[in-house]
Order: sequence, then C-alpha cells, then structure tokens
Amino acid sequence: DVQLQASGGGLVQAGGSLRLSCEDSGFRFDDYCIGWFRQAPGKEREGVSCISSKNGRTYYADSVKGRFTISGDNAKNTVDLQMNSLKPEDTAVYYCAVRYRYGSCWPIRDYEYDVWGQGTQVTVSS
Repeated sequence: DVQLQASGGGLVQAGGSLRLSCEDSGFRFDDYCIGWFRQAPGKEREGVSCISSKNGRTYYADSVKGRFTISGDNAKNTVDLQMNSLKPEDTAVYYCAVRYRYGSCWPIRDYEYDVWGQGTQVTVSS
C-alpha cells in the first residue's frame, strides 16, 4: 500500500522560510498528482499546490503564488514544498496527498485525492 510521510513543519517568524517534504513509500501509477493542502483551526481544508508526475507542471493557490515552490525528486520519491516569506495566515496543519487519475492536477480538489499523509504543523509568529 502507498504511504505518504510529511515532515518539515515547525515554528518560524513572519518573513521566514520552511521546507516541507512528502515521502512516498509505495507503488505509483504513471500519471498522478501530488498535492499539498493545509487546514487552519476553524477553517476548511485548502489546496495549496500540486505537481503532475506526467509533465511536471506545477500549480499554486493565489494565496501562496510567488512565495511557495513545489518540486519533485523521482529518485528520492519525495515532493517538497519550499515556503518563503511566510505570513501568520499560513499557520496551519499541512498535508500531502496523492491523486491517482488522469487529467490536469488543477483545480485541486481534496475529495479527488486517494491517499493522505499525516499532517505537519506550521506555525508562523507575527
């Protein structure tokens, strides 16, 4: 079975950076999307970014565009999320997930994702 392991969260001051990593330990199909989501207390889960295994295309929510960068390393089976210029409103539990179906990775919809990793807490202090 596919398992995802998210890591890299922590506490950082506003304006700082963190790098999250999502490691995949299972079998993959040829065409899939890896997505990063986040959920802040009292808020709905939000799709942040995703990357296509087929063509490497990346997608970002408007709230993080220009600050976050998603990248994949097939040799290591990891997908990282580099988060720069962090803001207090980025505080949330971040999750990675994989979607096994054909088609564009965007728009990102959490109900389309098949396997989820455990969350990692990101806290940005003002």
